[in-house]
Amino acid sequence: MQSAERKLSMMQVLACGAMIVTLSMGIRHGFGLWLQPITQAQDWSRQTFSFAIAIQNIAWGFFGIFAGMAADRFGAFRVLVGGAVLYGLGLAGMALSPTPLVFALTAGVLIGAAQAGTTYAVIYGVIGRQIDPSKRSWAMGVAAAAGSFGQFLMVPVEGFLIGGFGWQQALLALSLFVLLIVPLAFGLREPGFGGVSAPQRDQTILQALREAFKYPSFQLLMAGYFVCGFQVVFIGVHMPSYLKDKGLSPQVASYALALIGLFNVFGTYLAGSLGQKLAKRKILAAIYLGRSIAIALFLWAPLTPMSVYIFSAVMGVLWLSTVPPTNATIAQIFGVAHLSMLGGFVFFSHQIGSFMGVWLGGLLYDRTGSYDIVWYIAIALGVFAALVNLPVREAPIARGPAPQPA
Repeated sequence: MQSAERKLSMMQVLACGAMIVTLSMGIRHGFGLWLQPITQAQDWSRQTFSFAIAIQNIAWGFFGIFAGMAADRFGAFRVLVGGAVLYGLGLAGMALSPTPLVFALTAGVLIGAAQAGTTYAVIYGVIGRQIDPSKRSWAMGVAAAAGSFGQFLMVPVEGFLIGGFGWQQALLALSLFVLLIVPLAFGLREPGFGGVSAPQRDQTILQALREAFKYPSFQLLMAGYFVCGFQVVFIGVHMPSYLKDKGLSPQVASYALALIGLFNVFGTYLAGSLGQKLAKRKILAAIYLGRSIAIALFLWAPLTPMSVYIFSAVMGVLWLSTVPPTNATIAQIFGVAHLSMLGGFVFFSHQIGSFMGVWLGGLLYDRTGSYDIVWYIAIALGVFAALVNLPVREAPIARGPAPQPA
């Protein structure tokens, strides 16, 4: 059994996991900077670009389920290496796509599958298996904070690359840079996954799925995560264009996205730390309600660079801070044996929301010339998510005794 094997050190898990998430999440957070350069160069509509990124989010969620299953079965190492290779191919294909269809397949399907194998579901599975439960929520907060630092670090770098070398060369450079995930993955080779057989488990995959999907709290967590995806991907992809439409310079958008990443370092770390002390359902409800209030005040206030920066800082604190308490709650309820897979299913709901947010943003803008309707939908959904998280039961699920040998 895996429990009989030695475990990786906490510092090794956090260092390698954090750097992988920094690269993977950092690059994807800057995709909004490519919306106008690509659509103008290719003479495509914003809906074309938005649809490809929407497919990326759906593909990320869909493939995340199977990446989670593979990571639970074979360990994270192989999944991370495969994801890194797909990421490099997807970025190169995104740069060289001659048609919207090829762009949707590369920027959408390939990069979505790559993100499934290089982000939270896989990394959190390692954390759940290798780190003591008394520090699990905190450790997940550290990993999420790393993803936020990646946004702070990578978005200005991507803006610099686009401005200095053009959008195509910038994507090709990133396609090589993302392969740094491969050597980092060696630090997450878990004991017990090297042979042909997986660690023994008390439940099969189907048993774990039936148990989770029949449990109301799992359904409520999925509903809340749908809203998370809708809000953050709509803002991340469309806010640069929203600000430019309002007459603000592209630098304001770059700084705004970087501020979101910087302040989310603190927000995700704080959410993970508080998850060790407070009810996670209350933390999640407060985050979703806070987002709705922040968006409403942003739309109500006069739009200036300073109001954008204040909004970005507040949203940054709330940006990915849902991730540690959501995943820690899943681990607390169901255990860690199938954590990557169950986290993948919850994240699939997140990505359905992401698809709707980014696609509706482009669709309604093309039809109405404004993002206002989508902003209002984001506000209403935030209130809904706050309400559905409050009834979540965080206690470990009650299971019958395991069969005893005769």
